[in-house]
Amino acid sequence: MNLPSTLVLVFDALHDHVRSVSIADVAVGLAAVWALRAAFQATGKKSRTTKLRGPKSNNLLFGVSKELFESTDMAGMFEAWSKEYGVAYEIPMICGEKRIELCDPRAAAHFFSKDTWSYVGIKGMKVAVARRMGKGLSYGEGESHRRQRRTMGPSFNSTAIRKLTPAVHKAIDKVKAAWEASIEANGGDSVVLDVQKWMNYVSLDAFGIAGFSYDFNSLNGKPNPMISVLDSFADGMPQSAFSIAVAVLILFFPIAMHIPTQRNQMFDRLHKRMTELCDALIDNANANRDAGEHASTINLLLRAEDEDSGQRISREEVLSQLRTLLIASYETTAMTMTWALLELARHPNIQTKLREELVSFGGEPSYDQLTNDLPYLDAVVQEILRLHPSVPELTREAAEDDVIPLLDPVRTKSGEFVDSIVVERGTILSVPISCINRSEAIWGPDAKVFRPERWLEPDGITKKAQEVKGYRHLLSFGDGPRSCIGKTFALAEIKTVLSMAIRNFVLEMKDGRNTKVELSRGITLRPKVVGEEGIKVPLRIRHYKG
Repeated sequence: MNLPSTLVLVFDALHDHVRSVSIADVAVGLAAVWALRAAFQATGKKSRTTKLRGPKSNNLLFGVSKELFESTDMAGMFEAWSKEYGVAYEIPMICGEKRIELCDPRAAAHFFSKDTWSYVGIKGMKVAVARRMGKGLSYGEGESHRRQRRTMGPSFNSTAIRKLTPAVHKAIDKVKAAWEASIEANGGDSVVLDVQKWMNYVSLDAFGIAGFSYDFNSLNGKPNPMISVLDSFADGMPQSAFSIAVAVLILFFPIAMHIPTQRNQMFDRLHKRMTELCDALIDNANANRDAGEHASTINLLLRAEDEDSGQRISREEVLSQLRTLLIASYETTAMTMTWALLELARHPNIQTKLREELVSFGGEPSYDQLTNDLPYLDAVVQEILRLHPSVPELTREAAEDDVIPLLDPVRTKSGEFVDSIVVERGTILSVPISCINRSEAIWGPDAKVFRPERWLEPDGITKKAQEVKGYRHLLSFGDGPRSCIGKTFALAEIKTVLSMAIRNFVLEMKDGRNTKVELSRGITLRPKVVGEEGIKVPLRIRHYKG
């Protein structure tokens, strides 16, 4: 076990005894960590992990971790380092710790295939997840994760999604009606709307009905404490140097969650509202258990039994799963749909080509038709997932010694070229998903270009990209035992939203095609139009009059 892992366990043990933490406390604690680390290195045994090259630390305390957290182009940073140091390299993190970055398709495939068994969540992150979401699917490892995933699986297979499609359509029809009404109220020609907000709401309402048998009514504008908290994240997260430093520290030293920064307080409010809502959902589902067989996620969880004890799973586990699914459905799918509308507005020729396919198809496509009969729509969605993954990187700790194979050899610190790297138990590793998805070395010289046609051309996917073993050669949904359980539902929702929006409306950048877009940190990294408040993405929307 490495030093940060040991300290995290100590901090975790003290968790219940800590009531408040001051800045001075943190400074003293970090100084102690630094001294302990120096002593640990002086007396510890020599690591067997392959010594890799990498960038030098530009900050004595944070290494490059703060720079990565603040970056609006994390993928570009990882790719630049990969070009300089090879497809596997190490980067300096907090208190002199090192992390190995795997930018190699074969190494990533090996890593994901052994995720949750040989590679597990880093302890600081797991403590943060337990505090903010609970010990649900995103927390579990090994056998616990396998059991939880099997419990939830039936509500996310194709059969279940096919039955839930009407719930998605119900939410999306509200968006269509609201946009039409807004255009008419604005004179009948066009209206400027924040599509990020609308995608947040349609995602929340659709999954609420389908997964929880509950309508948030966010699209109807009804007040809801849960929506108010989520909207506060859309106003933008605080970006002061201190707030960013604390956010980075939490990943390694979860005791920093007690520092009363605005960001921490917002997450605490979110946890409180999610718990209140999910408690009410459980009570409602229990009261109506005999009112019909609806294969929603919440009903399946309430009927599930623990394999070992034969008892129903605990209420706390159900709460943890619901909190995890709620934030995942709201955040990741909504972000992908926002990027899709944004890219189509920035590329009117692609938008027109997609509209031609959808209009010529005629009518509202069913779930199976969305999946199989609209190739250009599928290509557009794939390209969005490639360029804009909702999770930019995945970091794990080696739970056992391992040897990771490489597609391309790398030069070590000693100058030796190797086609595999040795990692010792306790080593921290990361796969930069956003880098691999858009790397020129993997996808070719047009890797940064939004070009859906690559998914339809015989040689559109390069041979090296075909080495990526994730869904359709992408890592946007992860891969292996921890791949996204809601992938099928997310794809159905994204395609249904795009089908409605592009068949009925024309989307334009509010200030022209050269409008600048940047990334801003809400709960995750979100797109925003430069100059707008919070994370707004205003687009001009017109009726399609073809």
